[in-house]
Amino acid sequence: MLKKFNNKEFLEIIEKRERELKELDRIAKMLVRRDLELSELREKREKELKELKERAKELENSRKALLNILEDVEEARSLAIEEKEKTLAIINNFADGLLVLDKENKVSLINPQAEKFFNTKSNQVVGMLFSDLIKIPNFKPLIDLLGKELKKVFREELIISEDLILEVSTVPIMREKEKTGTLIILHDITREKIVERLKTEFVSLSAHQLRTPLSAIKWSLKMLLDGDLGEITKEQKDLIQKTYEANEKMIDLINDLLDVTRIEEGRYLYKTELAEIEKVIESVVDSLKEFAKRKEIELKFEKPEEKLPKIKLDKEKIGLAIQNLIENAITYTLPGGRVTVSLKRVKKEVEISVSDTGIGIPKDQQKRVFSKFFRGSNAMRMETRGTGLGLYITKNIIEAHGGEIWFESEEGKGTTFHFTLPI
Repeated sequence: MLKKFNNKEFLEIIEKRERELKELDRIAKMLVRRDLELSELREKREKELKELKERAKELENSRKALLNILEDVEEARSLAIEEKEKTLAIINNFADGLLVLDKENKVSLINPQAEKFFNTKSNQVVGMLFSDLIKIPNFKPLIDLLGKELKKVFREELIISEDLILEVSTVPIMREKEKTGTLIILHDITREKIVERLKTEFVSLSAHQLRTPLSAIKWSLKMLLDGDLGEITKEQKDLIQKTYEANEKMIDLINDLLDVTRIEEGRYLYKTELAEIEKVIESVVDSLKEFAKRKEIELKFEKPEEKLPKIKLDKEKIGLAIQNLIENAITYTLPGGRVTVSLKRVKKEVEISVSDTGIGIPKDQQKRVFSKFFRGSNAMRMETRGTGLGLYITKNIIEAHGGEIWFESEEGKGTTFHFTLPI
């Protein structure tokens, strides 16, 4: 039997049920929202787990790569150590002395050969500034040559003692266009110098021994040509004249060889005095005008407009140098050609030029022009006589006066030699 409610109670019951429904609806929505949040959280966790797995895989790959790199590094380190040991073995057994300086010019390495040259030990010099090596007496000649600032040199001669002569070269050590140090190479040339000196002494002795009989032959032939020993026929005179000229060439060669030996012994200049270079040139030009005339060559001397000051020189030797240049120019210029000698002042020097319209010097042979006994191939075809010593002697005369000599030449178009002398 149903219970009877009045209106008020009934309304209260309805309101209560509505409240309960609303609460259930709220709880349901909350559950749905919580379920969504849990789903999102689960997806997020799954995603994070996937990322963690991928990351773990990447880390594993990185670990393997790192192990491979470490193996490669270890292998490279072993190779580097091996190469270093090889390099040190080469340096230690190198026939030349080596000094290695860092960028602050401190000695970082000295090989056993250099230790031997300077009678020192590695632990005495490694770490020292190069300039401080002057405190060690045996290093003084090297410091004097290179200077405290370590100037660049190539194959400079260094006399350590009578029994030790070195050839010094400095080489910058570069890394990616930046200088990281300097290598000093010390090559022992003592034996070569001894051989060179013996050769020079032999040439000097031979030349002196040959000059006396050649001079006697010369004067005997001269007496025959002059008729001092009686009349001779034309055929006899022609034959004796050719013999006389050949003898003269031999004497010239002997004189050239003696000049070379004096140059190599450093005793070639011995009469230096203040003189007017213009007069020296003029005298040589005048003496060669007849030679140029016979060859049908125009020989001209272009004098400077201003009067030049006197300069200190050995007139005889400078005259010989100028004579060699002009004679060569006349000899190797065809008839109808021109030889021009000019003189001018250039700042604190005088410059002498000898220009010709001759056969020129082949380009591939120009580097050897000032070498002993060198003659150009075209010159030998044109003039078979000649020793190839003239330009060598000329260069040494100019340099002994503190001057410089150079040339420009083109085969078939002529040559111009220039040289300077300090005022």
